Amino acid sequence: MREIMYRDAILEALDEEMARDDNVLLLGEDVAFIGGNFKTSVGLYEKYGDLRVKDTPISEAGFVGMGVGMALTGLRPIVELMFSDFLLIAADQVVNQMSKIRYMSGGQATVPMVIRAPIGAGRSSAAQHSQSLQAMVAHFPGMKVVLPSTAQEAKGLLKSAIRDDNPVIFFEHKMEYTNKFDIDDDVELIPIGKADVKRAGDDVTIVATSSQVMKSLKAADKLAADGISCEVIDLRSIVPLDRDAIIESVKKTGRLLIVDEAYERCGVGAEIAANVMEDVFYYLDAPIARIGTPNVPLPFSPALEFPIIPSEDKIIEKARALTVADA
Repeated sequence: MREIMYRDAILEALDEEMARDDNVLLLGEDVAFIGGNFKTSVGLYEKYGDLRVKDTPISEAGFVGMGVGMALTGLRPIVELMFSDFLLIAADQVVNQMSKIRYMSGGQATVPMVIRAPIGAGRSSAAQHSQSLQAMVAHFPGMKVVLPSTAQEAKGLLKSAIRDDNPVIFFEHKMEYTNKFDIDDDVELIPIGKADVKRAGDDVTIVATSSQVMKSLKAADKLAADGISCEVIDLRSIVPLDRDAIIESVKKTGRLLIVDEAYERCGVGAEIAANVMEDVFYYLDAPIARIGTPNVPLPFSPALEFPIIPSEDKIIEKARALTVADA
């Protein structure tokens, strides 16, 4: 194994897939000359040239639509958005074109396309550049929605996404880019739709996405010192959703805490809670709890921003409350 930054794992996945398949190409704002806003494509322009690593104008609707056209002609475009917030600018291309073409053509046309989009708060990027929009795109059928937590997941899941014949929205948490992780020397493909139990436990199931997985693992370490055993599940993707992994864990622990940075209203936590209630209601020893971002715009001020987003302390507090509720 070796230590690597999250952003470099993404770069390696892009490089390896572009070397493997000449149909794979990258386009987006500043992906070529400066190597990406978060330095995830450094050196690719010099290696693969202008036809395969393309800087685009500031026109998300235009270049996302161009990516759809490329995919329909047999290419495998990877479209990088500078922030996930900009999905809203290209919403028609994403939810009315990219996601529906395979179904509307009766399977005659495929759209093997990946949209990479940074999510998350913590950088004082304010209300228009800090949102986590995974629940929004998950609402629309026809797309896979992936949220890698570590460098290993980032590389293995991105390679799988690029090879998938369906459109994939690939959310990268901007606070993880420069964090270092241990990674296998040879990372295998990680199947999309398969959750991973990062830590086994008996008292509380914590289901988390993206950077919240690492916060949950740190919280679980501290809770273990108090005699509370947490099982931490990294969802990896929310479409497809690995319901079986969640349900089997809840059957064992009897308690469920869902941690996702998106807005709480109509969020990932609500969807998972509904799934669990339908299948294993009578296994629950306490009400399902969830942690998300309150339904307010993300503040610019760090003094206002950090108190409203999920944190290690909030996870500890909620997990303890679940065990107290049972007692």
